[in-house]
Amino acid sequence: MNEPVQKRSRAPGAKTPTRTNDPERTMADILAVATREFADKGLAGARIDVIAEAMRTSKRMIYYYFGSKEGLYIAVLEEAYRRMRAIESELHLDDIPPEDALRRLVGFTVDYQLANPDFIRLVMTENIHRGEYLRQSTAIQKLNVPAIDGLTRVLQRGLATGTFRSGIDPVDLHMSISALSVFNVANRHTFSLIFQRELDTPAAIVARRDSIIEMVVRFVRR
Repeated sequence: MNEPVQKRSRAPGAKTPTRTNDPERTMADILAVATREFADKGLAGARIDVIAEAMRTSKRMIYYYFGSKEGLYIAVLEEAYRRMRAIESELHLDDIPPEDALRRLVGFTVDYQLANPDFIRLVMTENIHRGEYLRQSTAIQKLNVPAIDGLTRVLQRGLATGTFRSGIDPVDLHMSISALSVFNVANRHTFSLIFQRELDTPAAIVARRDSIIEMVVRFVRR
């Protein structure tokens, strides 16, 4: 389905209009706009009309690619996880000593969550829905397998060298790393107000990052 796309001014933050004879680029641009809409308003509040207007296209085009609003939402979730795992796979954790690898992984997770609050909002939205839509995805579990495999190799190497203690469950450790990193962003505003602390200054961000890394490393260290 090809629709002519006229060249016109774009809304602030919107991408340049895509050529309709490039389906992959069109789908990627739709996902980028939809990510912001779902992250800001959740599944119930997000509107396909708003996404279509930002894309300078029609709802029919969006439904052609993604089938439904729910189908687009699932695709947004899949892309969010795919993007994070793709960057994570480039950390080359197997090439450095295990403790350094763990520090790099934790630091990456903290940095990524801080730089991508939309990802956290999407995950929070899906938890409100009790994983109903994530459960429908055939890709998400496969996307996350390499993350656990990589962390498992780091732990096994650390155990073999006597650096790490035994009995560490990779999935449990992954959850702890994620929990610390997500709370660092998701609860920043409320925590800052309650305890009257400036958490957005460069010094505070670095100090919290270092603290999270140190907590995780000391937990697994022999």
